[in-house]
Amino acid sequence: MWFFYTLIPCLLIDGVAILPAPQNLSVQSTNMKHLLTWSPVMVPGEIIYYFVEYQGEYESLYMSHVWIPSSWCSPTKGPECDITDDITATVPYNLRVRATQGSETSAWSTLKPPFNRNSTILTPPGMDVTKDGFHLVIKLEDLGSQFEFLVAYWRREPGAKEHVKVVRSRGIPVHLETMEPGAAYCVKVQTFVKAIGRHSPFSQAECVKVQGETLPLALALFGFVGFMLILVVVPLSIWKMGRLLRHSCCPVVVLPDTLKITNSPQKLISCRREEVEACATAMLSSEEPFRTWI
Repeated sequence: MWFFYTLIPCLLIDGVAILPAPQNLSVQSTNMKHLLTWSPVMVPGEIIYYFVEYQGEYESLYMSHVWIPSSWCSPTKGPECDITDDITATVPYNLRVRATQGSETSAWSTLKPPFNRNSTILTPPGMDVTKDGFHLVIKLEDLGSQFEFLVAYWRREPGAKEHVKVVRSRGIPVHLETMEPGAAYCVKVQTFVKAIGRHSPFSQAECVKVQGETLPLALALFGFVGFMLILVVVPLSIWKMGRLLRHSCCPVVVLPDTLKITNSPQKLISCRREEVEACATAMLSSEEPFRTWI
């Protein structure tokens, strides 16, 4: 009987029955995505809701230890909560969870120790290395606005120099280098998060090779023949067009033999002058009798 009376304070708080508190709180954090999980409270035939609250350094020091409900999990049905949007600074965060069912409420369960986002596990992004003609192109997984990527690439040969390029564009193909025919190029990448000052390990190197793509002999010969034809045909066409234009504008007229001048033009002119003088003399001599009659 005494055991029953000692159990009553555990089941009643101000006359309200309480549920068992969630247990085994932990945070799984990878690439700045933070997921709070706990063991579910089991009540047969009932739906249990959970409320999640957090308290950062600012709330603890300057707001009298106030607790703020999580953006996405007040309430939530499942035994997990994405707290990524709630964790906005690189400071310790206290997290707590309680269960409710109707008028019944559990006690708060608090995460121990507090969570700090600088403990997140960073992994290299997924990458797709391709070649576009002779261009080495890489496309990286979009991990969010907080991420930068250090891309290392090199020509696969002894003593080759490794080049590093900082890539901030996410999900967009990025040109790295113009490749030489017949050479292989390798690429590896690591993640960097400035907010926590940490790098991920480098990914495994991926390599692509450009085949020795030279013009076939037939194509080269065809190009040479075409070039020689252009050198011959173009001047010939210009000359032919010139002749056509000259004959069109200034055609050559062939005179009949009767109109052709066989003697010297100067001689013809002198002969015609003599004929004109003789004719003038004859006309004057015929006018004299007419004057005498008058």
